[in-house]
Amino acid sequence: MQTLQLFTIAPAVPEKLRFLEALARNLWWSWNADATELFRRINRELWKETKLNPVLFLSRVSQEQLTALAADESFMAHLGRVRQAFEKETLQPADTRSPVYAPGDCIAYFCAEFGVHESLPLFAGGLGVLAGDHLKAASNMGLPLVAVGLLYRKGYFRQYLNNDGWQQEVYPENEIHNLPLERVLKPDGNPLTVHIPAPGHALHAVVWKVQVGRIPIFLLDSNIPENPPDWRDVTCQLYGGDHRTRLLQEILLGIGGLRALYEMGLEPQVCHMNEGHSAFISLERLAHLMGNHGLDKKTAMEIIVRTNVFTTHTPVAAGHDEFHVDMLRPFFEALHESLHTTVDDLLSLGRAAHAADSAPVSMTVLALRLSQYCNGVSRLHGTVARHMWMHLWPGRPEDEIPITSITNGVHTPSWLSPENTLLFNRYLGPQWHTKPGDATMLERIDQIPDEELWRAHELSRSCLIRECREWVARQMHRRNAGKAELEAAKSVLDPTILTIGFARRFATYKRAGLFLHDAARFEALLTGETPIQVIFAGKAHPRDNEGKEIIRQIVHFSRRAQVRHRIIFIEDYDIDVARFLVQGVDVWLNTPRRPLEASGTSGMKAAVNGALNVSILDGWWDEAYSPGRSAPAEPGAPERGWSIGRREEYQDAGYQDAVESQVLYNLLESEVIPCFYTRPNDHLPAPWVKMMKAAIKMAFVSFSSHRMVREYEERFYIPALQRSRALRADNAAEAHALVKQHARLARLWPQIRAGRPAAQAELGRLRVGDAFTVTVPVRLGELHPDDVVVELYYGQLNMKGAITANHRQPMTASRKTDDGQHIFECRLECLTTGRYGFTVRIMPRGDAWTQSLPGFLTWAE
Repeated sequence: MQTLQLFTIAPAVPEKLRFLEALARNLWWSWNADATELFRRINRELWKETKLNPVLFLSRVSQEQLTALAADESFMAHLGRVRQAFEKETLQPADTRSPVYAPGDCIAYFCAEFGVHESLPLFAGGLGVLAGDHLKAASNMGLPLVAVGLLYRKGYFRQYLNNDGWQQEVYPENEIHNLPLERVLKPDGNPLTVHIPAPGHALHAVVWKVQVGRIPIFLLDSNIPENPPDWRDVTCQLYGGDHRTRLLQEILLGIGGLRALYEMGLEPQVCHMNEGHSAFISLERLAHLMGNHGLDKKTAMEIIVRTNVFTTHTPVAAGHDEFHVDMLRPFFEALHESLHTTVDDLLSLGRAAHAADSAPVSMTVLALRLSQYCNGVSRLHGTVARHMWMHLWPGRPEDEIPITSITNGVHTPSWLSPENTLLFNRYLGPQWHTKPGDATMLERIDQIPDEELWRAHELSRSCLIRECREWVARQMHRRNAGKAELEAAKSVLDPTILTIGFARRFATYKRAGLFLHDAARFEALLTGETPIQVIFAGKAHPRDNEGKEIIRQIVHFSRRAQVRHRIIFIEDYDIDVARFLVQGVDVWLNTPRRPLEASGTSGMKAAVNGALNVSILDGWWDEAYSPGRSAPAEPGAPERGWSIGRREEYQDAGYQDAVESQVLYNLLESEVIPCFYTRPNDHLPAPWVKMMKAAIKMAFVSFSSHRMVREYEERFYIPALQRSRALRADNAAEAHALVKQHARLARLWPQIRAGRPAAQAELGRLRVGDAFTVTVPVRLGELHPDDVVVELYYGQLNMKGAITANHRQPMTASRKTDDGQHIFECRLECLTTGRYGFTVRIMPRGDAWTQSLPGFLTWAE
């Protein structure tokens, strides 16, 4: 067959409508309701048929319709209104941009997946959607941020079920020309290409750009002729292929992604690794600072560690990528010359200090060891992460492991229902979407009339049910269902009854099958006088047969004649399905094994739409249900949702399922269902609506992506940016000084000894209001008192004699003894009753990174 030359014919868009093409290629439209409506009004059926993809949509609009639109005064007025908002929110500086930033400042955000909108399928689940919401908020706030990822030609798998309910996977190829992508070019007009040394053959990639409001995402693509056939598939599938392919993806993301930024003239002062997949960026930063700025390795490392941000999302050990030494060594051998270090030194960066030479290299360990700013994604997850990784900081108390937390948030305008958007526009003001985390909006939410809020929610639920019926009909048609089954799909679910949603990844620890533990009781809930209905959706990992079996069990249960109209499983869960679910359900159910849920942002999206969470106290709900945890919440606290249990953790999974399934059934029967159906005089469920408003206010302020990104900015980005400026000033003078300081500490620290601290009081006779002096003799060797920080470390004791909540008080050097010891002392006040213990510790004086370095912490005898 002859080789074909390809070409595309698109409609000739009239000049007056050319803005539509620019709008289609900036995903800003996806969170602006007026912009979305602009596309929809052109041709509603075609908009839905093209799955809300404006690039594909515009290519299919007829020439006649485009011509007619250009002459339509109403449409042109609408287009002008959207264009004005677009230019203000994408081309002009944001009103909320921090004055700290200067021209040329750059924060680089690396992630393996980005879920901005379903029309750009480069995501698998929560991590990517969270990254998408992060970029949207950063755009609204005007951060000088760029994002880096990979362009997957097939993305993540599409799910369908066979006749037995067993998950099947297909990987359709993304049609690049139908995505809002622009190839990045060099000044000479040729495609920008990055090259990474690798064993046998360099890895090459071109770079694409997609615009998310003010924020660009740069995507690397290895599917080019310069690569051998197997390496072209490196960016074929998200999380696909074998372990070696995964390694190549992470090398390309971290090293190649940063090289691409450098090639474009961007030099990020701060790099944010969203999960460990991009941890190799530190190696490329090292090579760049040494090769392009003339710094030695140790000086460069002092800068890198203080300007890296790392967010971990995974409380499950198996979820952290590790690579065997034999697989990794050839790649490091190809890279180590530019780093002026040995391969063994590079390998050691991804291991604990005393790990065996054969131990695998952990990407999370690599990121943690080279980042000053580290966090989990909820308060509870921060605690879990500190426990999980405390072995990297031997001798340090668990609550002082340098991993903090910034709780995730969601981009409210992206997830709010059209009905609630109209309400917000009316009662919060038309510009509410520019400040969705603004606490001043709380009073205005209370001012929304109960009747209007409830009717808006009922419309959203009806819309959800209508979509579910269409989805179920398509699923049945694909499985060649009979006419009777297809007809029954038109009446599945009831738009007037209590609707519960459960949609997430079908990992076993998320316990999607908890409802099935007592099938008879579940069936009674579905068929009673005040019934519930349940919508399930979610994907199991292709290699997770246990997760697939849970899906199969749910599908088989849903086929029972008595309940088939009250329970469904929606295939191929994605952002589009998620949007309808969180906007339309009454209750959002979450049943993970505590504490294995890092955050759980789907519940936030449901809450901002007025859905009430019924959840295990894990992830975000652990703090949302009982803010600050000052007082343990009682089960069923009727403010803004319900808890399943009281933060119990079990060793026996079977026993846990038996207990918590009964708690769930009881909670639904005794509290949730009566609250929903109790409607005096056939009117509103007033207590339910009150809880809806409380849930909306909570999510709107405390769990928005704007609050989240503002925390990253104030706690991480700006301090790291300021440290970068200081460390690079005067030919990196401060960084050079830090190298000398650490070399001196490493040489002299073994000389430090702290004797037994002594209290100048009778410890058995103390009362509230008393105070006493504590002294401790310290041998500093060649170090001076100004080189160290000596602290009294004290707190209340538990039954095992361990300090539970520690307090620290600085001690000062009061004198020096004849034998060379320094006496440090402080005065301790007795403020509250209890059984206490104290000791003394010594750390180097310096910044947070210096004080967190393993090996520089000495405790008293």
